[in-house]
Amino acid sequence: MQKFLKWIEKVLMPPMAKASEQRHLTSIRDGIIATLPLIIVGSFFTLFASPPIPALEKLVEPHAEKIMVANRMTLGLMAVYAAFSMGYSLAKSYKMDGQAGGLISLATFLMMTLPLNLDDKLPKSDAVGYVLPMADLGGSGLFVAIISMIFAVEMMRLVVKSGFTIKMPDQVPGSVARSFESLVPAIVIIVISWFVRVILNIDLNAIINKIFEPLGNFAGDSLLGALIPVFFIVLLWSAGIHGVAVMGAVFQPIWFSLLDQNIDAKAAGEPLPHIIVEPFFQWFVWIGGAGATLSLCILMIFSKSEYLKKVGRFSIIPSIFNINEPLIFGAPLVMNPILALPFIGIPLILTTITYFVFKLGLIAKITILAPWTLPGPLGALFATNGDWRALVLVVFNLLVAVIIYYPFFKMYERKMIEQEQGAINDDFNDD
Repeated sequence: MQKFLKWIEKVLMPPMAKASEQRHLTSIRDGIIATLPLIIVGSFFTLFASPPIPALEKLVEPHAEKIMVANRMTLGLMAVYAAFSMGYSLAKSYKMDGQAGGLISLATFLMMTLPLNLDDKLPKSDAVGYVLPMADLGGSGLFVAIISMIFAVEMMRLVVKSGFTIKMPDQVPGSVARSFESLVPAIVIIVISWFVRVILNIDLNAIINKIFEPLGNFAGDSLLGALIPVFFIVLLWSAGIHGVAVMGAVFQPIWFSLLDQNIDAKAAGEPLPHIIVEPFFQWFVWIGGAGATLSLCILMIFSKSEYLKKVGRFSIIPSIFNINEPLIFGAPLVMNPILALPFIGIPLILTTITYFVFKLGLIAKITILAPWTLPGPLGALFATNGDWRALVLVVFNLLVAVIIYYPFFKMYERKMIEQEQGAINDDFNDD
């Protein structure tokens, strides 16, 4: 084990650490971290709207839609907020106007989403005008926000570097001068974005969904049918795309259909036919959320890095209830080369372990769709109709995830400590 850790430290970590300092990845990371307060608030409202206790859930159900408004206006619009903050960060890294970079990035991202005119479908008395569909403005639209941001800021830099900007006299206030300086870049960027989305009708969100649609052919009650969607879900998450939102539309109907067949078989007193059903992933693979991040959250609580410790502490309660956006975007795991390998690899390992445990008949197969906000062990217990061995498997999988995350976490922790000490030294020198 010690040799393996040394190999990771000497061979694997240096290129990953170098990649994590790349300008665009750093801007994406910093921009996403800036949205963290809204992500945390939105995540808690998700928990309030879907409490894990059945009696409480029934009590809240009539008000769930109103409660979720706060979630939709925060976490549900995360890509909107991130587009601005990432653009701001990247523009500042080039020593350009951060506000202009953020605003133009946001405008470019919104240009990728066509507004809908609901008046065509409603009576005049109910007219509401144009609206933006929210489906691609949250986590599932983050990848398009990243593409839009990079295009907008790089194009802005190119125009500014070429000298095609409006220069104002020195007597003009700085805020006014900066607005005019960004006018020409804004015109160029918005016109190109409009041409791509409206005239050419290129829908980036639809293209992403289309790319992964054929993967549905691999879904089924087999180990390969489980590993393929798991791999792409965590791969997408590591790139900033809501993996379940993209892949779920392809695979979840199949998994739920297989679960229905298990339920029918149990009702008929027949052997349960299927292993790979939707709760298989929810309770035994996504322990704490995509990437089995409850294990990472536990490690972060005891971190020597003040930042990671704080992220771990405010993420632990949502993580227990399988809400891990605060951790994914707080650590962050998005565009993080150091943590990407365990984030992608651990779910594949847990899927394989769990599949063979069920295949060997060591645990009762799943017949119940338990509320997804239940803590993992309880959810697994309910899903297997009270089989106590499911609790043991969840705990075992959690320990496996902790062990695998640990060396990568320590590498990342050291990097964060160095940054924190560097910031302290800079403050000291300024004083």
